[in-house]
Amino acid sequence: MPEQPEDSLARLNARLLAFARARDWEQFHSPKNLSMALIAECAELVEHFQWLTEEQSQSLPADKKDAVALEMADILIYLIRAAERLDIDLLDAANRKIAINEQRYPAGKVRGDARRAEEYD
Repeated sequence: MPEQPEDSLARLNARLLAFARARDWEQFHSPKNLSMALIAECAELVEHFQWLTEEQSQSLPADKKDAVALEMADILIYLIRAAERLDIDLLDAANRKIAINEQRYPAGKVRGDARRAEEYD
């Protein structure tokens, strides 16, 4: 198997798998449990933005931005672990979803309009 780039999802997945196995945590990493942990981390991310204005949310102080980065890391970690447990290729799934969205939301039709797909004629 060729060497994975330092920042690849495959390398991160391998590191996370080794981390879980070294601690005998795979027994707790069911798709259900990982999904529940994922939504909890998403809520923690949202808390950092609660009550901020749009402008404030785009110009976080350094300490807040770092806290947000760590919450995002938790989300990514749980998402990668869930994908590993379900044997889902996240990059393939993301590319397939983008292709679906390109069909559902043609740029010429939806540009500058944030409605849901079913709300367009």
